[in-house]
Amino acid sequence: MDIETFREYCLSKPFATEHFPFDEQTLVFKLKGKIFALADIVNFNSVNLKCEPDLAIELREQFDAVTPGYHMNKKHWNTIRFDSFISWKQLKEWIDHSYLQVLASLPKKDQEEVMAMLRQ
Repeated sequence: MDIETFREYCLSKPFATEHFPFDEQTLVFKLKGKIFALADIVNFNSVNLKCEPDLAIELREQFDAVTPGYHMNKKHWNTIRFDSFISWKQLKEWIDHSYLQVLASLPKKDQEEVMAMLRQ
């Protein structure tokens, strides 16, 4: 796993943007102003992703690499560490889930705009 592959995948999502709101090494990806993923670009050994609360608990129980979100709301965020094997396919599914969690929290008008892009 490398930061550039992660970055490119996150930015491939409609309306995804990247920012450094906290410091110069924490890369944050947002959908319409709301965070769906973040990672340390200097020590790229984990990512934080938003997750539906019940699924977050299941994933933590199922995967050693998944823990409550570091410096995040533990109910809604997971940290995925790369020191334990997680496939790129699995990580992409969790990025997609995080993106969709944020999408569901947006106003209806924004949801419709994003959904139209996703259908293309």
